[in-house]
Amino acid sequence: MAPRPIFTATHPRACSTAFERVFMARRDILESVHEPFGDAFYYGPEILSDRFRNDTATREQSGFSQKTYKDVLNEVMDAGKDVSYFPSFMFMRALELPELPATPHASNEGNRKHVPAKLFFSSSFLLAAHAWLSAITLGKRIFIKDMAYYLMAPDDKPTKTAPSLGEDEPSNPTVLPLEVLKQFQFTFLIRHPRRAIPSYYRCTVPPLDEVTGFYEFMPNEAGYKELVRFFDFLIKENIVDKDNLVVIDADDLLDNPEKTIRLYCEKTGIDFKPEMLEWNEEDCSYATAAFEKWNGWHNDAIKSSALRPRTHHQKTLTTESEDKEWTAKFGPEAQKVIRKTVEDNVADYEYLKQFALQI
Repeated sequence: MAPRPIFTATHPRACSTAFERVFMARRDILESVHEPFGDAFYYGPEILSDRFRNDTATREQSGFSQKTYKDVLNEVMDAGKDVSYFPSFMFMRALELPELPATPHASNEGNRKHVPAKLFFSSSFLLAAHAWLSAITLGKRIFIKDMAYYLMAPDDKPTKTAPSLGEDEPSNPTVLPLEVLKQFQFTFLIRHPRRAIPSYYRCTVPPLDEVTGFYEFMPNEAGYKELVRFFDFLIKENIVDKDNLVVIDADDLLDNPEKTIRLYCEKTGIDFKPEMLEWNEEDCSYATAAFEKWNGWHNDAIKSSALRPRTHHQKTLTTESEDKEWTAKFGPEAQKVIRKTVEDNVADYEYLKQFALQI
């Protein structure tokens, strides 16, 4: 069996786009899918975020106002038409498959057969769907990078399975059914909040807010709490092996990119090549197109032509010097918000940090 799709779960401003570009350079073996679940989280009919909940115009203009979580999974499938492994969540696409084996519950509509969601997980249906999907596969592995918080309601609110994906699973903290989650090889990318939070804040205030379309800093988008909850749930359900975790810290990535990526590739079964860290014009054009929907968030990564070790290691600043820097950049009130948000998320970062690969 071909390797499972890779899902790198992270939080905002974790240098994840630079990390992602490394694997976009392996288009010969990987099909990259860039942050797909934000469409449904922010804009779709199963919306979880409050950012645009009452902003109908923005949601309509996004082009994603009708996109459900099931639609997102279908798009992952479409992006992976040339992949060698179609995971079980793609069975849901069987709602639209032509000429599936008839069942007593199927109803003809043209040349398509529509099967109720409750039948998705019947063994005969899954085997038939898997056989059909396996027959059309051609050769690449899927690589997804996305925010864990896109899969959960914010502010610790209860999260139910997305209606488009079937019945609720009370013990599951995400919108994705357990059978979907089991199909991925999960890895994790983290960065200290003292670096990530100010970077995120910057994208939500002038002048960048006019580009990103995010006109207010919302601390509940920091993403650490959701990443920890997701991480723990995956371990609890034995979806990831606690003895073989793949957690990358962004500082290690920036200080020693080749060693970090080599180790990551070893852990995920990807053939490492040094040219993954050097990006030609075609690589840059591909990345620009992939990142277009999140305009303004990835400018530095788009402009880069390589991932090389940074020349100066980040200094660990004192609280006083950080506060002074943030006040100078954003003003005294913003500094207080940033400081509180950083402090609220340090414990979650440090919890995940203990599992980081030793570089």
